[in-house]
Amino acid sequence: MSPVDPLRIGNFSGFYGDRFDALREMLTGGEVDVLTGDYLAELTMLILGRDRLKDPSAGYARTFLRQLEDCLGLALERGVRIVTNAGGLNPAGLARQVRELSERLGTPARVAHVEGDDLGAAHPAALAAHAYLGGFGIAECLRAGADIVVTGRVTDAALVTGPAAAHFGWRPQEYDRLAGAVVAGHVLECGTQATGGNYAFFEEGDVRRPGFPLAEIDADGGSVVTKHPGTGGFVDVGTVTAQLLYETGGGRYAGPDVTARLDTVRLRQDGPDRVRIEGVRGEAPPPTLKVGLNRLGGFRNEVAFVLTGLDVEAKAALVRAQLTDALAKSPPQEARWDLVRTDRADADTEETASALLRLVVRDPDQRVVGRALSGAAVELALGSYPGFHVLAPPGKGAPYGVFEDVYVPQGAVDHVAVLHDGRRVPVAPAQDTAEPAAVPEPPLPAPLPLGPVRRAPLGLVAGARSGDKGGNANVGVWARSDEAWRWLAHELTADRFRELIPESRDLPVTRHVLPHLRALNFVVTGILGAGVAAQARFDPQAKALGEWLRSRHLDIPEALL
Repeated sequence: MSPVDPLRIGNFSGFYGDRFDALREMLTGGEVDVLTGDYLAELTMLILGRDRLKDPSAGYARTFLRQLEDCLGLALERGVRIVTNAGGLNPAGLARQVRELSERLGTPARVAHVEGDDLGAAHPAALAAHAYLGGFGIAECLRAGADIVVTGRVTDAALVTGPAAAHFGWRPQEYDRLAGAVVAGHVLECGTQATGGNYAFFEEGDVRRPGFPLAEIDADGGSVVTKHPGTGGFVDVGTVTAQLLYETGGGRYAGPDVTARLDTVRLRQDGPDRVRIEGVRGEAPPPTLKVGLNRLGGFRNEVAFVLTGLDVEAKAALVRAQLTDALAKSPPQEARWDLVRTDRADADTEETASALLRLVVRDPDQRVVGRALSGAAVELALGSYPGFHVLAPPGKGAPYGVFEDVYVPQGAVDHVAVLHDGRRVPVAPAQDTAEPAAVPEPPLPAPLPLGPVRRAPLGLVAGARSGDKGGNANVGVWARSDEAWRWLAHELTADRFRELIPESRDLPVTRHVLPHLRALNFVVTGILGAGVAAQARFDPQAKALGEWLRSRHLDIPEALL
């Protein structure tokens, strides 16, 4: 195909464990030039690190090999190239396995990989330490003719920027084009979240089995997000907005190749299941690379006591006192009690008459949170509150992880493209860099005229999507009309957010305004503690934080309802 033709890049995996058949569905469902598979997340790196402790040859996403065994011949026959970060902690190992698979199947494939992200030698205390690389190593592999490119920890968007740079011949300083591809890559990276999955207004389409997304990328970096004809789900400005806001912060979205200006993104419906992304501006990337550090934080255990009927508060106080006494000789380093009032008065089922008292304990010593806790909890069975039982007996205690990020100079990483013929091509770090500055808050729209209001859920007039970034959570909120945006931009301040989400009242909450998307993005610092693997709260990845916010009631103008 000509470099002036749009490049059709699809996604077949948004996480380690995504729909197994998606690779075949994308290969057979319509025209596509490149397919990307995203398997990595902060928690995944910890899981792969533990795999590698047991087997040094492991550390990659094994499901990708099984998917490829089913589809390699089909991909080669159709000329579709595959780019994936399934290499995880061991991209060379996975590339070797893919070559062996290719030979065994009798379908010769040119397999390349990217390395240099592993900084474990500089961080020996970490289970995994990996820099987030950009897309130019992928581009080198594709330019040399690779059919399959395996990477380790690259940015999610690099799976798209790499193929686009290779196809169009983009140079490192073409920031607007690269930024456009970064935005398209961010929309694709989580698979069906762009086609109606996990969408606030999911009832507007058939999302029982959403199709996976693809982007038609133009030479100028603009793109159209769509999906194969006849697949489930739907693509509209709302589904794309939701994914754009997912796990981002302010107007500048910094990466190793470019800083994309999210405050310049414009979306418009371009036909059924087609949304055009345009106007994206880019700036020089920062001088540093993010490095994700995963380490074992200790051991955790939990038990949930069921409190049924009357005197719930008194029952909770009794069992808490009993367990505190029982564990007094060797108390865990951290103990958190949460009473969840799921009960209601005069309930017509036992379950709806019951509340849950949840105890979570953590300690460096597995014995402290293992047998000591399980024994103390079980021994209360006949000598505690009336109706005593637990949802499940506590186990022996499981390890938990801690995530943190640090930054290193771009030149501190040996980014290398290992081509299909074995040649090693160094990838130069970004030469022109700049620290991303905060984007001044843009002018707000004129507020709605005063009028009658009604107490109602925020979600009647706004969508939301939330997620995790280390110990922080972000909640993106967008309005569905210009009138709703005029109200939302003035009403949902950082202080009002804290009122609606009590967990955030004592935490830093930063509000970012994205008027072209009619959206606000809130970053809540520290709400997830030491990250998802530490499981610091009921919803450890903040996946439902946005839906909780949408359920909260405000005085909403009746004109919007």
